[in-house]
Amino acid sequence: MATPIQIDIVSDVMCPWCIIGWKQLEHALTASGHEAVLRWHPFELNPDMPETGQDLREHLIGKYGITAQQSAENRERMQALGADLGFTFNFSEDMRMVNSFRAHQVIDWAGTLGHQHPMKMALFTAHFTQGRDVNDPVVLAEVAGEIGLDPAAARAVLDTARHAESVREKQRFWTAQGVSGVPAMVFQQQFLVTGAQGAKTYRELLDRFANADA
Repeated sequence: MATPIQIDIVSDVMCPWCIIGWKQLEHALTASGHEAVLRWHPFELNPDMPETGQDLREHLIGKYGITAQQSAENRERMQALGADLGFTFNFSEDMRMVNSFRAHQVIDWAGTLGHQHPMKMALFTAHFTQGRDVNDPVVLAEVAGEIGLDPAAARAVLDTARHAESVREKQRFWTAQGVSGVPAMVFQQQFLVTGAQGAKTYRELLDRFANADA
C-alpha cells in the first residue's frame, strides 16, 4: 500500500479561505484516492482582537481598506464557493470577528485525544454556519460535547489555560518558518503552498508526492 502523504495545515478558524482551502483539498483527496495524514496548526489572523470582538464588516473594511460594497461582494463570492464545495457560509448582519486563541487551545487539547480534525471542522461550522461565538468558553465546551468529548474537561482546559503555551509555541514555530498568511499547507514537509489554491492544484500536488514515494 502507498504511504500516506503528510499534510500540515496552518490555519485559523476565523479564516473563511481556510475552510474553503480545506474543502478543495478534501475534494482532491476524494477524487485522487490518495491517503493523507493531516496535522492542523494554529495561526491567529488577529491576535490583538479584544474579548468583545468586532463587527465583521467594520473589521474587513478597516483592515483591508475595502468598501462596504466590496466586502459584501467578497462574502457573496465565499458563499458561492462554499456551496459548490459543500460548506455553508451564513454571513449575518450582526456577525462578529472574535479572538481565536481559546479555540486553538481546545483544538490542541482535542488533538491529544485523537479528535483534532473533528474539532477543527466543528469550530468552522460553529462560527461560519451557525454564527456562534467560538471565543466563549461555554460555546467551546458545547462544541466539544457535540463531537463526543467531555464538555467539562474542555471547560477545564480553558479555565486552567494549560494548553496556552503549547499553542503559543506552535504559533512561534510556524511564524519562524515564514508563514505570515493562511491557509498554508506543507506537503511531505517539503513544499509550501499558501492560499486556497483549488482542487485541481491540490490534486496535482497529491499526485506528485504520491508518485515520488512510488
